[in-house]
Amino acid sequence: MELRPYQEEAKQNIFNEWEKGVMKTLLVLPTGCGKTVVFAKVTEECVRRGDRVLVLAHRGELLEQAADKIHKTTGLMCATEKAEESCLGSWFRVAVGSVQSLMREKRLSQFPEDYFGAIIIDEAHHSTSDSYQRILQHFKGAKVLGVTATPDRGDMKGLGQVFDSLAYEYTLPKAIRSGYLSPIKALTIPLKMDMSGVSVQGGDFKAGDIATALDPYLQQIADEMAAYCMERKTVVFLPLVKTSRKFRDILNEKGFSAAEVNGESRDRAEVLSAFENGTYNVLCNSMLLTEGWDCPAVDCIVVLRPTKVRSLYSQMVGRGTRLAEGKAELLLLDFLWHTERHELCHPADLICTDREVSQRMTQNLEEAAGYPVDIEEAEKAASEDVVAQREEALAKQLAEMKGRKRKLVDPLQFEMSIQAEDLSSYVPAFGWEMAPPSDRQKAALEKLGILPDEIDNAGKAAKILDRLDKRRSEGLTTPKQIRFLESRGFQHVGTWQFAAAKNLIDRIAANGWRVPAGITPQEYTGV
Repeated sequence: MELRPYQEEAKQNIFNEWEKGVMKTLLVLPTGCGKTVVFAKVTEECVRRGDRVLVLAHRGELLEQAADKIHKTTGLMCATEKAEESCLGSWFRVAVGSVQSLMREKRLSQFPEDYFGAIIIDEAHHSTSDSYQRILQHFKGAKVLGVTATPDRGDMKGLGQVFDSLAYEYTLPKAIRSGYLSPIKALTIPLKMDMSGVSVQGGDFKAGDIATALDPYLQQIADEMAAYCMERKTVVFLPLVKTSRKFRDILNEKGFSAAEVNGESRDRAEVLSAFENGTYNVLCNSMLLTEGWDCPAVDCIVVLRPTKVRSLYSQMVGRGTRLAEGKAELLLLDFLWHTERHELCHPADLICTDREVSQRMTQNLEEAAGYPVDIEEAEKAASEDVVAQREEALAKQLAEMKGRKRKLVDPLQFEMSIQAEDLSSYVPAFGWEMAPPSDRQKAALEKLGILPDEIDNAGKAAKILDRLDKRRSEGLTTPKQIRFLESRGFQHVGTWQFAAAKNLIDRIAANGWRVPAGITPQEYTGV
């Protein structure tokens, strides 16, 4: 199987990290972008280099899928470490293992510490738990790859305690633009549901409380779905099995062909098959289908299980992002959950890396309630709104700075001038990034003209220093040139060439430090 360009790049980056001595690294791919194919090819290369490989997962279906994909993609057969089955003594160089089985001390102690040369963790957002850590600590010399569909680094603070680097990230917008995933249209339903009585447990909303809060609105939600989803293949996520069953019955009363599946369903395979074949057009479930099930034809997702956890929200929406013949887009229904205390995940959280942009996009979508909006277009509009607000705030800040005659450039001014959204929205994820800037970093920043006082972590300092080095090699303006020219009213000097800025500064100096006649700073582009 030939890998897609981003999959090949991901594979290469993973081995680059390991070869640099970074033993625990992450791969982030959106649901539907072939993460299993990538780690199958990584597994194949590890075996070729002489390693035994362990693929860890927390559910039996994921183990079966991993073994099947590895065999189909590479021809390698897998042993199984689960329940009564063991990979010890097997001829196969690859094992798929159940975390629940392998974590047990009696079982784990049978393996030499160097038995596996590489460990791959599927759905790595679960790897912060003690059960995974026990296994990793036993095989402490192994190279580790975590694979997850978590949408952005802001959700990785926990994973940053387990992994030492992010080898590769392919974002949802890139996948949509490249034609690998379906476009998404978000539709905010103007139905305000009160969540003020919902409590939090283990970092997320308590399922029982959500079910209680949701119950009075089920008839109205079904009416809204009848207006938008009757001709669509829809998956609905609900908080409890009893709520899922009740909503199935309500939908059938409204004219849908709805079915329900849960962990105890004996006919689950038959129901899923009937849904895929078109016997049913709505499938209700209580969080059963968040992982390990794919039906590319799904073109509508209804999340009636509000969450604070982005990885969970991403998994739910990911059930509908795959491409299928005749499928134009995925329709994502969002509701106005009324709460004063919690931060809910919304469609904006699938695509925005900046919190301000996410909040503005959510606000804009709520104002457009009742009309489906393409999430990429919504993100672009929200970004433009936030940039305009930041530029206005920056203009005020620059006016205040003029009187202070600061010799060094404020990092915010530098970021805005060079239009570096990745710097202004940066969130540290790994341990070393969260530490304060080192004295060496501060000295280097000052030498290059940046005021280090406003930079509060080593990760941000490293990113700015890398950017300054890259700009120097590309012949772009220095921070001091930016400060001087923007203090004279010139805009976005960060996008200019060094030579153009130097030429203009020389002309201003020759003119008694006044801007020469015929030059309007607000219109001058540096060309």
